Amino acid sequence: MDIVHERAVGMDISKRDAKVCVRVPGGQRGRFTSTVTTWGSTTNQILQLRSFLEEQQVTTVVMEATSDYWKPFYYLLESSLPVMLVNAKAARNIPGRKTDVSDASWLAQLAAHGLLRASFVPPEPIRELRDLTRARAIAVQDRTREIHRLEKFLEGSGIKLSSVVSSLTGVSSRAMLEALVGGERDPEVLAQYAQKSMRSKIPELVEALTGRFGEHQAFMVRVHLDQIDHHTNAITAYTGRIEMAIEPFRAAREALITIPGVSSLVADVIIAETGADMSIFPTSAHLASWAGVCPGSNESAGHIKSTRTRPGNNYLKAALGTTALTAARLKETFLSQKYRRIAARRGPKKALVAIEHVILTAVWNMLTNGEVYADPGADYYLKRDPEQARSRAVRQLKTLGYDVSLTPAGA
Repeated sequence: MDIVHERAVGMDISKRDAKVCVRVPGGQRGRFTSTVTTWGSTTNQILQLRSFLEEQQVTTVVMEATSDYWKPFYYLLESSLPVMLVNAKAARNIPGRKTDVSDASWLAQLAAHGLLRASFVPPEPIRELRDLTRARAIAVQDRTREIHRLEKFLEGSGIKLSSVVSSLTGVSSRAMLEALVGGERDPEVLAQYAQKSMRSKIPELVEALTGRFGEHQAFMVRVHLDQIDHHTNAITAYTGRIEMAIEPFRAAREALITIPGVSSLVADVIIAETGADMSIFPTSAHLASWAGVCPGSNESAGHIKSTRTRPGNNYLKAALGTTALTAARLKETFLSQKYRRIAARRGPKKALVAIEHVILTAVWNMLTNGEVYADPGADYYLKRDPEQARSRAVRQLKTLGYDVSLTPAGA
């Protein structure tokens, strides 16, 4: 097998240290020697390792994506060395011979022959934006969980407020909860905190606010409300910081929000997770495969074993799922029409994945060509093949028991 890199390095990284195998030409022609050393994971140790590898004149450094332990090594080495992060699944060692030392040697050997494919590691500005969008997503999830905990606790105390209001964090709901915590127990008085359209539901609110609410319940609700406020403040802080970090990519965001269903929050996630540089992905199919929104390929002996979508970027898939749901509910758009066509044949779940794929394909084309989204329209399939649409309509009417004869309009 051909040697692609004569001076290659394989690294097996753990929390405290890393086993580093340097594979270089030996004394005889065609021979190679491998030396494994151990280096600490602190910044000073990694800087010393970088100097050592520079002296060895290595042409590639390969490391596995092990938890987050690879990050300090990668971020400090990437400035002066050709570093490659690889998926551990693609670099499996021979069973029965797995140790940290043998893993490092195996990575160095695979790297020397060019048998590994690099994982996508975005540049630092995108990494910072990704940190912010992911932290905001986690804060939103935590806030939602806290609201659910509050609702459960209120149910236990007989307060059925969530059965009347649409949100426990609304203005009217929050005012009633604050009054409850403050000591007010009269349902008639509490219901008067309703504002605007909520005042039409005062009789229902009186019934919902009649329960078993004492000092213990007041304490617990106070803690839940404070936690909700804490998460809300964190979300606001993250959003403000994202507005600053997104500035170099504002044109891309403005283009992405022209896609039906894509909000500015979703556009931020798409940019943070994909890097907004589509040159990383040769085609839109590569991007869809990387994101995990295309059918899997698992065939053996002519039999297709499974077409389940492969694991992908969880944050991107969550954002695309939200967008697909929103786009499917819109009226008179190409995406909603495509969703209904696929859902009728394959079911709503597969239809949503298909819409995610279409959206991501549009993202790739837009960011590659610098264009905005141009919706083909809800009548796209009618215009594409009017004869097929006519035949389908005739068949449906005949199935219902009608005799059909068609006369062109204006004839």
